[in-house]
Amino acid sequence: MLRQLKQGRQVNQLVSMTIDELLEEFDFLGDWEDRCEYLIDLGMELPRLSEREKSEENRVHGCQSMVWMIIDVVKNDQTRLDIRADSDALIVRGLIAVLLTIYAGRTPEEILGTDVGKLFTRLGLERHLSTTRRNGLYSMVKRVRGIAERECESR
Repeated sequence: MLRQLKQGRQVNQLVSMTIDELLEEFDFLGDWEDRCEYLIDLGMELPRLSEREKSEENRVHGCQSMVWMIIDVVKNDQTRLDIRADSDALIVRGLIAVLLTIYAGRTPEEILGTDVGKLFTRLGLERHLSTTRRNGLYSMVKRVRGIAERECESR
């Protein structure tokens, strides 16, 4: 069942959610228990990767759970990163949804200019995630930022 959110959106409308809207939803939810439930809901709505895509090549190391991430560099009028990811843990799928809200479809410069630590603190992730979950989250960030840096350097 989809949860109705503050602005009348449903969880499955994640694709069009902005960073500001995500922050607003987290602020509205207030306590960590509600935020955690919301993360799980976001994770449940995240599209799955195929079994073929869940390869060692796509695996993100440093995560407590199994996480796979595919990042495509899309070059049109501007270079943008298209990110798809999956995990075997619902809470991590929710964290992936947060990362996608922050990074997906952005230019390498926008990605490198985003202070994710500040966003994670505002969302309460820095304080409430276990050390291993937080390390895994930053392993995903490192993968995205690494590709963004490589793209910036290649120009």
